Amino acid sequence: MSPEIIGAIGLLIMIILVVVRVPVALAMLGVGLVGFGAVTSSDGALQMLKDLPVDVLAKYDFSAIPLFILMGVFATHSGMAAKLFDATRTIFGGVRGSLGIAGIGSSGIFASISGSSLATASTMTRVALPQMEKYGYKPGFACGILAAGGTLGIMIPPSIALLVYAILTEQSVGDMFIAGFLPGILGMVMYSLTVMIMVRWKPHLAPRGEKTPWKDKLLSLTGLIPFGFIFVLIIAGIFFGLFTPTEGAAVGAFASWAYAAAKGMRMRGLKQSLIETLALSAVVFFMLLGAEALGYFISVSRLSYSLATWIGGLAVSPMIVLLAILLMYFLLGLFMDALAMLVITIPVVFPIILALGFDPIWFGIIAVLTVELGLITPPMGMNIFVIKAVAPHIKLSEMFRGV
Repeated sequence: MSPEIIGAIGLLIMIILVVVRVPVALAMLGVGLVGFGAVTSSDGALQMLKDLPVDVLAKYDFSAIPLFILMGVFATHSGMAAKLFDATRTIFGGVRGSLGIAGIGSSGIFASISGSSLATASTMTRVALPQMEKYGYKPGFACGILAAGGTLGIMIPPSIALLVYAILTEQSVGDMFIAGFLPGILGMVMYSLTVMIMVRWKPHLAPRGEKTPWKDKLLSLTGLIPFGFIFVLIIAGIFFGLFTPTEGAAVGAFASWAYAAAKGMRMRGLKQSLIETLALSAVVFFMLLGAEALGYFISVSRLSYSLATWIGGLAVSPMIVLLAILLMYFLLGLFMDALAMLVITIPVVFPIILALGFDPIWFGIIAVLTVELGLITPPMGMNIFVIKAVAPHIKLSEMFRGV
């Protein structure tokens, strides 16, 4: 059996394992080790099992991941999310759909710190949904707004998804962050415009917000200061070369802790935040470990090289191939988390993208946007199911209609 066929069989087995709910990290690691041994030797697989965890966990660039997670956890426990929503609600007071716009804006800003769409959807639903229901928003419409808003921050730096993509593809983390800024802001603006159009087209979806005087609007800007300060601190520092992205993550985590401490976080809250960060980091690093093992297997099987060569010889436009890859991401997004999707597919897809002549930074942005779209798409949009867990009193069918 040729190495390419072994590689294809391995990928098929991994997809089956994921579909039957085997943890993604375990599926990748198991297939990677067994496949590597099948192509090389059992001794080679054992050697990889011995060396790989140290190589992954000791990689300096990966140390930014738990720091970004810690930054988001501090932001959650310090009450930043609630203050952020109150500020955006006051700023857009008097505009029809103001709470919806506030939900979009605060979700996008918060997700840029938390780095996770699912965590953002859960947090902002707890904060914003009771207010939206109180003021007469249709429950499905409100949930649709919060689900969509949660997908935005994965693009707005600092983003764990962009960081992981940059590391896996050996691209500049700073370039990825800068490239993601404009698409993230543009998405936030366009979603807000969509809310404004919908509530004018169908006024029963949401009432006009309470008018707020300009004095209150200006005072409410203080609620944006913590996020704005951390964001500017990290991005400006990276952009002007004051520190690396990894050091920027440490600076952001420290700034978030300082704010949380100023708001009354004590040792108990700090301990809880560290435990939560460790748990989330362990999940992410286990996935990265599995992705590295799968990457080695795909590499020695020459499957990605053969696919790239075959696709390069097809009499179709490179754009057609790109659209097919994006369709795959869209479909995977129906039942998988964004980070899991990226670490599974990048070892296979990235050589094809390079062979077709696409810019790797540009493709990373497009891929992450497509992945996020899948998280809010029926029938298995992950963000919707996270919101359903927080708001069980709202029917799932209403949520999907809203989104």
